[in-house]
Amino acid sequence: MFLVDYNLTEEQNMLRELCRKVAEEKIRPKAKELDDKEKFPEEMIKVLAQSDLFSLCVPEQYGGVGGGLMDLCIAAEELSRVDGGVAAVYAASFLGMFPILLFGTEEQKKKYLPDIAVGKHLAAFALTEPEAGSDASAVKTTAKRDGDYYILNGTKHFITNGEDAGVCTVIAITNKNKGPRGISGFIVEKGTEGFTYGKKEEKMGIRASSTNELIFNDVKVHKDNLLGGREGTGFIATMKTFDQSRPGVAAQALGIAQGALELATAYAHQRVQFNKPISSFQGIQWMIADMGTKIEAARSLVYNVASMVDRGVKDVGAASAAAKYFASDVAMEVTTNAVQIYGGYGYMRDYPVEKFMRDAKITQIYEGTNQIQRSIVALSLIKKYAK
Repeated sequence: MFLVDYNLTEEQNMLRELCRKVAEEKIRPKAKELDDKEKFPEEMIKVLAQSDLFSLCVPEQYGGVGGGLMDLCIAAEELSRVDGGVAAVYAASFLGMFPILLFGTEEQKKKYLPDIAVGKHLAAFALTEPEAGSDASAVKTTAKRDGDYYILNGTKHFITNGEDAGVCTVIAITNKNKGPRGISGFIVEKGTEGFTYGKKEEKMGIRASSTNELIFNDVKVHKDNLLGGREGTGFIATMKTFDQSRPGVAAQALGIAQGALELATAYAHQRVQFNKPISSFQGIQWMIADMGTKIEAARSLVYNVASMVDRGVKDVGAASAAAKYFASDVAMEVTTNAVQIYGGYGYMRDYPVEKFMRDAKITQIYEGTNQIQRSIVALSLIKKYAK
């Protein structure tokens, strides 16, 4: 299927086959309906849970299979190849889970990870606010200590899985005088008094996933749910979480691009103009060649970054940012060209390729815009090479 041999393990190839089977048999037949109706894929999530796909990055002692980030990237890629919306629900649950896995106390891990691993609860990561998106240090949501509790007040928006998540990792200010060191994380369960949902966004793409405003009105959170049991670790937890989650976004973009390439190539072979399939025209062939080659370049970058994380390389921030922005830019280019190959039909909702173009766009925006990712990479290179 690929131009390059990535030397994956037998288990990883089996995982890819499983994810592709689930995506083709269970998700593809429902993808257009989910997109048209902006319908949360509840049945699809149950299938993913039954296939143990939510357990991939969870250690065995917490009910997972003990896999690594490479496994998650393979799964996210294959699901996105069919439906970016369903894949967004899946990947966003890992985004919400990673802070607990990376920074949670042992008690927090034992309490929350097993239910996330079996798909009993989806997770969400509540960072973004009207004035805090790419600038993670600008959050306004507050958490004030009151005896054994913290009282949370504020609003989060654009939160993937918002109203459908059983557990949210919420980033809030505990000491406004300390800047980023005054930011903490909290684990907030759905149904907690004062925790409600505002607007559900109507989106251009990934429409099967829910994107909500979260409202915290004097929400009492016990001190046991302070992430890591210490104040002031929320900002570093956010940054380290993004180091691991951004390759997952890159894998989503990669899968969307791969799916669009396959559709466009098949269509070009079937579509006849001037008594010949358009795949015989050099202009179309070169488009397909460029699409496929750029996808493989993105895949090589994504897989290598995931491997770095799995090997325990400590400083992966710049590499993670590079994978995210490169793969998502490739996805936008490839899906746009796929629509072009379809011609006028590509612009019509009757054909699936326009959905891939709509789904691709968000990968350039969420979990840090591509402009921010370029800044991260540039600063790393300047620090390394500037004299």
